[in-house]
Amino acid sequence: MTRPLIITDCDEVLLHMVVPFRQWLDETHDVHFDMRERGFAEALRHKDSGVVLERELVWELLLAFFETEMHRQMPIAGAIEALHRLSAMADIVVLTNITERHQQARTEQLQSHGITLPVQWNQGGKGRPLAKIVAERQPSVALFIDDLAEHHHSVAIHAPDVWRLHLVGEPEIAEYVDDADHAHARIDNWAAAETWIVEKLAQGPVPIPTPMNNGVLS
Repeated sequence: MTRPLIITDCDEVLLHMVVPFRQWLDETHDVHFDMRERGFAEALRHKDSGVVLERELVWELLLAFFETEMHRQMPIAGAIEALHRLSAMADIVVLTNITERHQQARTEQLQSHGITLPVQWNQGGKGRPLAKIVAERQPSVALFIDDLAEHHHSVAIHAPDVWRLHLVGEPEIAEYVDDADHAHARIDNWAAAETWIVEKLAQGPVPIPTPMNNGVLS
């Protein structure tokens, strides 16, 4: 076995995303983004008409943001400092849902904020790629951090002995996001999250999958 391993998301965990994305949409594309809608099906609307954006256009705008606007993303409060302290006791990998062509830009983006970590790109559920990372590294204990419930569900299925922390670092949306049933805890600030992470790394692997809120694994 090797050192403990932390696998963390980036957007809304390490860096703000929806706020700078909203600002850019408003400034450049006359699009209103209601951040209370976590899905994009109803969240993005043309400001002049109120009409929901076409799904294809939403995807194009997301790609365009990551192509040219990643410099707008600033760190979540406390994230950088916590990662530096945690790196003394654990290896850390960033598992982020972006396209392959944005992987290097994301790596350089994090480096510009003082985060020099391996970055793995992904599309879709994170359970399988996380299980692969864990299998390759064979850590003494592994812990996963993400803001999206579907990824906690995916990891619960494919790597049930990994601790799972639901963290929504953007205050403007945190109150509208339901707790992830398949996470072991929900903590939205890095000061408290760091304490929980250290405790779980010391405790060792999850003995039995015990999701919060009596969630049922499927």
